[in-house]
Amino acid sequence: MAWEDLRVDPAGGVPVESRSPSYKGHRYSVEVISHCVWLYHRFTLSFREVEELMLERGVVVSYETVRRWCVKFGPAYARELRRRLPRPADKWHLDEVFIKINGEQKYLWRAVDQDGMVLDILVQNRRDTAAARRFFRRLLKNTGAVPRVIVTDKLRSYGAAHREAMPSVEHRSHKGLNNRAENSHQPTRQRERAMKGFRGVGAAQRFLSAFSGISPHFRPSRHLMAAPGYRAEMTVRFAFWDQITRAVGRPTTV
Repeated sequence: MAWEDLRVDPAGGVPVESRSPSYKGHRYSVEVISHCVWLYHRFTLSFREVEELMLERGVVVSYETVRRWCVKFGPAYARELRRRLPRPADKWHLDEVFIKINGEQKYLWRAVDQDGMVLDILVQNRRDTAAARRFFRRLLKNTGAVPRVIVTDKLRSYGAAHREAMPSVEHRSHKGLNNRAENSHQPTRQRERAMKGFRGVGAAQRFLSAFSGISPHFRPSRHLMAAPGYRAEMTVRFAFWDQITRAVGRPTTV
């Protein structure tokens, strides 16, 4: 996918879930705030490590302030990135993995398209038919699209939910065909280890929704690019990031 081709206001994109937060009242500039949010979601860093990196650059900001920025602006940045993505490909891969939250086992449901673009994630208590149905309906609503085919593992809940939520869509159930979705869990696992788990379902959902929207933006398929092409692609993506972070705090006109 070439980021020069992204549509600024795609029809059928992800609906805005809430009013965009404002930068009003913050004594730090948009550049500082967005840079801290980028550091935290792009690299496996703690809030204290982000504080230290900013101090090295001459910016004195506390780790607690960085945490509040990430909670407030991270989801908004991720929404803006998703809104400007092109429509997903017509082949979707779905998978679920367990995650530990306060010592209890929960399940992270994830959908990606055939190009590896993350479509949605949802943290749930179970992985039964009701949970699969809930994820399917959320996925269709948030993407505003219907796939040609979905690929899942052998979990029976997918089949039952598929028949209810999207019966006209072809369903392929085969563990060997679902590596695309399984591989997309790896960055989440890295962050989960670094954060030593999540403290609550809501906190996990908020962080992972932002993380799955921001982190992939800065992870192009490096192994498929020569160095000049990679640098050019990243230049475009940083320019796009600069554009959306400024758009978030802009007053909305009707």
